[in-house]
Amino acid sequence: MSYPRTYGSWQRELATGIGSLLVLALLPYVVTDSYWRHVLIISFIFAVTCASWDLTLGYGGIFNFGHLAFFGIGLYSYGILTTGFAWSPWLAFGAAGLMSAFIAIIVTIPILRLKGIYVVLVTFGFSQLVMQLIVSQPQLTGGPQGMIRLPNLPWWDHNFVRDGRFGHYYLAVVLLAVSIVALRVFVRSRSGMALVALRDSEEYAISRGISLAKQRFLALTVSAMIAGFAGAFYGSYLRTASVEVFSMGFTSLILSAILLGGAGSVYGPVVAAFFPHCRVRVPDDDWRVAADDNRRRHSRRHAGLSRRLGSCCRFGRQVAEAGIGQAGSERKIGSY
Repeated sequence: MSYPRTYGSWQRELATGIGSLLVLALLPYVVTDSYWRHVLIISFIFAVTCASWDLTLGYGGIFNFGHLAFFGIGLYSYGILTTGFAWSPWLAFGAAGLMSAFIAIIVTIPILRLKGIYVVLVTFGFSQLVMQLIVSQPQLTGGPQGMIRLPNLPWWDHNFVRDGRFGHYYLAVVLLAVSIVALRVFVRSRSGMALVALRDSEEYAISRGISLAKQRFLALTVSAMIAGFAGAFYGSYLRTASVEVFSMGFTSLILSAILLGGAGSVYGPVVAAFFPHCRVRVPDDDWRVAADDNRRRHSRRHAGLSRRLGSCCRFGRQVAEAGIGQAGSERKIGSY
């Protein structure tokens, strides 16, 4: 079975990926300011989250507005297991992704045959339910105050505190690379193409024997697991967990990156995740980088650039919102 032309050559994709990975590996030697390395690390985490959400929203056409709940489940699972049960950070990291996948399996059951606004309502309600559950258990989750002093992911005897963020940078690059490979393998598989076929023409795809329930189940489980890993790494890097990850502001930030980069394209949201972060995310982490003297020296220099980037992001989001519906209607099932 040949792949559709829209998937491109895997040899070219592999060569481009290796080249991009080499550039990212050398980038911290060019970006010498630890603050901007911090920005890159957070952007990598957001890129993984965007790409995982795009699997269901872009490729599957499933309006899953509870995706960031799986990010939060991974974050709090990592925090609870490491601080409350004294688990090894790496073991808790793996368990966080599996926990998100397990919860996704449960959530998938009531939305398997729902469509449109009903999927939005159920998934959004699930996200708010998870947030309320976390807030109502302060003895375990810290409640609305959140959790602090989460442990870093250890790497032999490496000191992550005094390395200028080198260690976390390369761990974030590995997480991004593995996530993109996993998502691309899934999209290029029979399940991925069946998912796209259901998105483009659900009735025709079902008539050809494609199971709607099975493909939705697989897509939601895979995307939730990757989001859970991203949430766990987010907690290990910032060493804090907060219910802010369930907020509409955080959801809008990730969603705008997906629309700006182009839904239905793993690489587009990954690239777009870097732009809104420069303007929107930086103030939330001031406490984390307050000790960096370089931030004060460079803040004024980059203020104008951040404002211009923010304006471009808003404009791009409006264009994407206007065009995404038209682009989805033009895709044809014939090439599958």
